[in-house]
Amino acid sequence: MKEIQRFTLADLTLPMKTLFSGYLLVIGLGLLFAGGQIMLTHGMADGKVGLSVDDIVYSYYGKRDEGSKLIAKLNGSMKDNAPPEVRLSMIKWAESGASQEEWDEKISMDVDQYCAPCHANIPGLANITDKAVMDEMLHVDQGQSPSTLTRVSHIHLFGISFIFFFVGWIFTYATGISQRNKAIIISVPFLFLMVDVLAWWLTKWNPNFAWFVIIGGFGYSMSAAIMIFTSLYQMWILPRRKAVPVDPPMQ
Repeated sequence: MKEIQRFTLADLTLPMKTLFSGYLLVIGLGLLFAGGQIMLTHGMADGKVGLSVDDIVYSYYGKRDEGSKLIAKLNGSMKDNAPPEVRLSMIKWAESGASQEEWDEKISMDVDQYCAPCHANIPGLANITDKAVMDEMLHVDQGQSPSTLTRVSHIHLFGISFIFFFVGWIFTYATGISQRNKAIIISVPFLFLMVDVLAWWLTKWNPNFAWFVIIGGFGYSMSAAIMIFTSLYQMWILPRRKAVPVDPPMQ
């Protein structure tokens, strides 16, 4: 028996359209800001603007041939955040053994002036004003640690899957799309999300998997955008279906 769709996005009451649209608009804006955040963090891992395969490799596999994390950052994404003479003095300090005496006399003051405004106040950034944290930065850059990847992975999977669930649920009321195609479109972001997160771990093991991180992120972003724009279009632009006339009751 053919399945009959009881109502569509165009049939929703004004309060329901407002509720669904508000959610979709906020989620869409959130995805844009998430993309911007990726560009400002992972996208600057190689010291250049824009997300590339090298950015993904440096973020998850690390710069294992370039010495410590501190030196890699000072030659990469943090290169323009301090005057050249300050940056070079930090690099020389790290390369010469990172003595406690020089830290106390000069390096700690440079860190407080040029690094602390971000690193001591923005969650997720290493607070390198703490000498113990700075000591960790003096180790060879091997990318994200397993503990960090575990924490970020479960937050990413739980949080974004909730977003896709509600976006997909709203999209189920769209018209002009077969049930099979709806099912495919709704499943795609979940599949790409798993590819994205699993590729983080694979890239940490082998940098050749970095492409899958880009493919996964691009795939779930595009599929979410399709569902969001389709739903908004059908709620506000697509004309309401004409009511089917009902025969008058027999006298």
